[in-house]
Amino acid sequence: MNPAKYLASLLPTWRDYRSLKRTWRGDLLAGVTVGIVALPLALAFGVSSGAGAEAGLVTAIVAGLVAAVFGGSNIQVSGPTGAMVVVLGPFVVTHGPGVVALVSVMAGVVVLIGGVLKLGRVVSFIPWPVIEGFTLGIAVIIFLQQVPAAIGAKAGASTNALVAAVESFATVSPATLWWALGSVVVVAAIMVVAPRIHRQLPGSLIAIAVVTVVATLASLPLARIGALPSSLPAPGLPAFDPAVVGSLVGPALTVAALAAIESLLSARVGASLVDTGAYDPDRELVGQGLASLASGLFGGMPATGAIARTAVNVRSGGRTRVAAITHSLVLLAVVSLAATVVSGIPLAALSGVLMVTAVRMVSIPTVRAVVRSTRSDAIVFLITAIVTVSFDLIIAVGIGIAVAAFFALRALARSGGVHREELPGAAQPGDERIALFRLDGALFFGAADRMLDRVNEISNVTVVIIRMSQLQVLDATGARVITEMIHALERRGITVLVKGIQPEHLELATRVGVIASLRDERHLFTELEPAIEHARSHVSRAGLGSL
Repeated sequence: MNPAKYLASLLPTWRDYRSLKRTWRGDLLAGVTVGIVALPLALAFGVSSGAGAEAGLVTAIVAGLVAAVFGGSNIQVSGPTGAMVVVLGPFVVTHGPGVVALVSVMAGVVVLIGGVLKLGRVVSFIPWPVIEGFTLGIAVIIFLQQVPAAIGAKAGASTNALVAAVESFATVSPATLWWALGSVVVVAAIMVVAPRIHRQLPGSLIAIAVVTVVATLASLPLARIGALPSSLPAPGLPAFDPAVVGSLVGPALTVAALAAIESLLSARVGASLVDTGAYDPDRELVGQGLASLASGLFGGMPATGAIARTAVNVRSGGRTRVAAITHSLVLLAVVSLAATVVSGIPLAALSGVLMVTAVRMVSIPTVRAVVRSTRSDAIVFLITAIVTVSFDLIIAVGIGIAVAAFFALRALARSGGVHREELPGAAQPGDERIALFRLDGALFFGAADRMLDRVNEISNVTVVIIRMSQLQVLDATGARVITEMIHALERRGITVLVKGIQPEHLELATRVGVIASLRDERHLFTELEPAIEHARSHVSRAGLGSL
């Protein structure tokens, strides 16, 4: 593709809004609905990450708007997410909240470059059990991260969510414990009951409003969000210290990888929910990169596509980018008109929202389906989930993919086989001196030695015919083993004939030396009958002592 045309394909066009004339009412309603749902989540994710509620709101507004305009999905809603909070938490503890904006800019640049380099299809290589294990691990971490606020205590010093949750019990104050737990229970109850009354009721927002009103009127001893600005901060470059930047390269790459993976998965899920046109994965990366970059310039957090908010958008009637744009404008109106009210929300109420959100992230039927599918898939799922909780999200994805690849290669290796066959047609004298082997399935580094051992076991034969027409996969190791096998048999005085090398394997077989290892170039055949006739002639001559 022409470079100029390709770059142009990554930019917004009027075609993004071609259905707006008939969908604008649904888009506006969906945008307002998603904005209401996103408000408590943006606040909660900002607080939970350590960057503050303001950073969560800024991210939802700025990144949500930029991703909606420049992203590759017509219905994706972007902003701060639980997975990103899990990644940000540990290095906020280490470096302080001031580095979040810088990491957001750095990660945004990396994701943007990934989109320009057409890396958007990479997510399709992540196996389903890895994705589900990753999701389960994130849900567990999000839940554990809320334990300190839910009991009115300070978080532990450890960067591990489980250890920090346990450590927080040492700082529990009896004066706040029951009020905090009560707030969490009320929030959870309202969030569960509200959708049963009417599916459009914003349970999280109602729950936070109820707890906030009660806590304010009763002057309950609960920690609050604190003062918020009544407008967006002015954009500007984050503080730049070369020494700090060097130490943040690793975290920025981790954030970029997570932003890309989660955004592409969310866009793919969104595309499966409603027919609004296929999403463009490369453009989606460009949009998400610009979104995190813009968010960092305004002092926000890295952003990703949010599956839950995207699903709410679709269910509420959103069909174009106007819905996600409206969601950002609704949040901007909240910041401008209700910052004082929002500042009084108890942190325990936000913890309750995130705890319920974490529980809802886990689909029991999906977990059951993964565990019951195959033993290897169940192992991949559990390993990914355990490593996610115990160590690091990106490490967990890498290990999960590696384990899945191991099982896939083992299954592929087992699909390959070496089978000794009877010669077709009526038997002739001397046929017992001819061994016909059929290679099928896959012959690569995981299965090559098994084939070599099988063929080298033969004895009391004069000619070996190797049929390769049924071989589906051949790599350099497999071709090299065939070469070594031919050499070994020829050294034993056994003539080797090769039949049916497929066209796509011929070049590799030639380069590695399979053809050159044959005693004579006439020992390569395309049909089986001529190969058998040639083998019988060798046996006949051997019987006369004239091989």
